[in-house]
Amino acid sequence: MSRIGRKPIELPKGLAVKITAEAVEVQGPKGKLTTPIPRGIRFQHEDGRLVALPERSASAQSQSELLGVLSSEEKATWGMARALVANAVKGVTEGFRKELEIVGVGYRAEVKGNTVLFSLGYSKPVEFSIPEEIEIKVERQRVSVSGIDKQKVDQVAAEIRALRPPDPYKQKGIRYVGEALRKKAGKAATTVAK
Repeated sequence: MSRIGRKPIELPKGLAVKITAEAVEVQGPKGKLTTPIPRGIRFQHEDGRLVALPERSASAQSQSELLGVLSSEEKATWGMARALVANAVKGVTEGFRKELEIVGVGYRAEVKGNTVLFSLGYSKPVEFSIPEEIEIKVERQRVSVSGIDKQKVDQVAAEIRALRPPDPYKQKGIRYVGEALRKKAGKAATTVAK
């Protein structure tokens, strides 16, 4: 059984959910998201909760029978579909945030209109255009990326980090807040045994 797929999704008050055969549409205080449903999975609205069920679950009498009926791909799809809809529910109620920090002398960023200008030690500043439905704030050496779509927030944060990944020797660059980096020893730290 998919341990993630079996978990019901709790729906907070004030959330509108529309279930069709192809997608689940969730509308909340922060916005509206539509999540496509993969083939073989259906969603049901029960007692203020959303439940993901594989289509083959109707033929199975018990959970152990269902375990034997479903292939590993179907179990993975079941869990993935449930996780995507749960992320949509969380996104329209709370939203998602990813924080990055800029480390390095002279490295900085500032928001100008619909773009972010990064000074990262290159000959020219790097311009990064802010996608729709994403909000970027810069406070000192911290860049905060927020929005309702988890996938977009993570993708934008990864693209910003890729502008200047952390250097393994001096640790300069853009990194996620709390990211553990392994520092490499330079040539001066190595000793020659003779």
